[in-house]
Amino acid sequence: APQVDGRADPGEVVWTWVEYEDDPARGKDRPVLVVGRSGRRLLGLMLSSQSERDGQSGWLALGPGAWDREHRPSWVRLDRVLEVPEQGIRREGAVLDRARFDRVAQALRHDHGWR
Repeated sequence: APQVDGRADPGEVVWTWVEYEDDPARGKDRPVLVVGRSGRRLLGLMLSSQSERDGQSGWLALGPGAWDREHRPSWVRLDRVLEVPEQGIRREGAVLDRARFDRVAQALRHDHGWR
C-alpha cells in the first residue's frame, strides 16, 4: 500500500498533464496510476473513462474509483508508460486497491515482460 511519506508510491492515482501522442504540443490533465519510479520521475499509466476502451488491445478494465468524481468505470492503458516529474503531479488521495493493482502488475509482466 502507498505510504503517507510525501512521495507518490505505486498504487496511487495522481493527476498530471499528459501530452497527446499525435500532437505533443497539446494534451489533457488526467489521472495516472503510479506503477514505479526512476529517481525523481514517476512511471505511470494513464486512465480513461471512455467506454469504447472496453475490450481494446492495450487497455485493462479497472472499474470505478475515487479518481473519477462521477465514479464511472475506468480503464488503464498498459502499452504507454509515462515518465512524469514528481513535482508535476497533483495528489488527490486516490489509491487503487491491492487486488486491482496486482491485476495491472500481472498484465504488465505478461504482456510487456516487466519484472
